[in-house]
Amino acid sequence: MAEYEYEPVPGLPERLPPGEALLWQGMPRWQSMARHAFHARVVTLYFIALLILLLVWNLQEGKSLVVALGGAIWLAVLGAVAVGVLALLAWAMSRATLYTITNRRVVLRIGVAIQICINIPFSQITSAGLCLYPDGSADLPLTLTGPVRAPYIVLWPHAQPWHLRPPRPMLRAVPDAARVARILADALASARTAPDEPAPAATP
Repeated sequence: MAEYEYEPVPGLPERLPPGEALLWQGMPRWQSMARHAFHARVVTLYFIALLILLLVWNLQEGKSLVVALGGAIWLAVLGAVAVGVLALLAWAMSRATLYTITNRRVVLRIGVAIQICINIPFSQITSAGLCLYPDGSADLPLTLTGPVRAPYIVLWPHAQPWHLRPPRPMLRAVPDAARVARILADALASARTAPDEPAPAATP
């Protein structure tokens, strides 16, 4: 059962207040998430290396190529299942995630079994990073001024790796990342030069 069964605006627990405008919404690219968050490529290479080692070992033991290949089938099946599970998890997590950028905050609606919304007002964001990948997607980690009420284990994989205390929320595997990064950078710059306005309440 989701924490927010009804969303008046997709990805948001409530309607935007007066003066707040929606700038961008999007989901992670699941292929990029599988590769960089779940390390599906590394797991694939690991099983390929194990297969080669097993084949070489069997051949050195004097077994025929046919017998050696037959003995390696179970390992190939195990590797295919492992990579398939990682890809499925990345796809499911991407489908359940929606990132939102307004002119006042960043919102992460995350979670597969239980969904939560993380509201991050611009007033709490010190800086936003950019880790660009060859396919045009990117991770956008956010450095905050104060503690994050959601722990790292709840945020993952929407958190910057190895930053446990405090965790850094992150927009992960964002498609068309150059444009999204520009939208976020311009919104942050505009918010810092605008007169102070009441920030939306955080909803972990």
